[in-house]
Amino acid sequence: MSVMRIAVALARNTDGQVLLVRKRGTMAFMQPGGKIESGEDARMALSRELAEELALTVPAEQFHYLGSASAPAANEPGVTVEAEIYSLTLDRDVFVQAEIEEMAWVDPANPLAMPLAPLTRDHVLPMAVASL
Repeated sequence: MSVMRIAVALARNTDGQVLLVRKRGTMAFMQPGGKIESGEDARMALSRELAEELALTVPAEQFHYLGSASAPAANEPGVTVEAEIYSLTLDRDVFVQAEIEEMAWVDPANPLAMPLAPLTRDHVLPMAVASL
């Protein structure tokens, strides 16, 4: 079993909804973010990923650390993700680009019947609900 280190954003809008994204060619919705590259710290990686995926410029110091969690990777069998999770409030428009095919703003307590990545379902959305 291999491990992938990632940084993700529990991003909320001003109504308290949480942003989820779905990568092209996949089914599961998850937090925006991605792999931490060699030489990057988690905040730097998250800032880079948000720029690539959502055209967002967010300075690394604006992320608030919430904790870490591990879960099976949604799109890579046999891989476990170890995630550093940060909160972020978004008061501006978000635009999907790069490998992101779809985005959705959801109520963290009731994300409807959409397929969710294990990390999102088991860790991030419960964090969002607990912090309401």
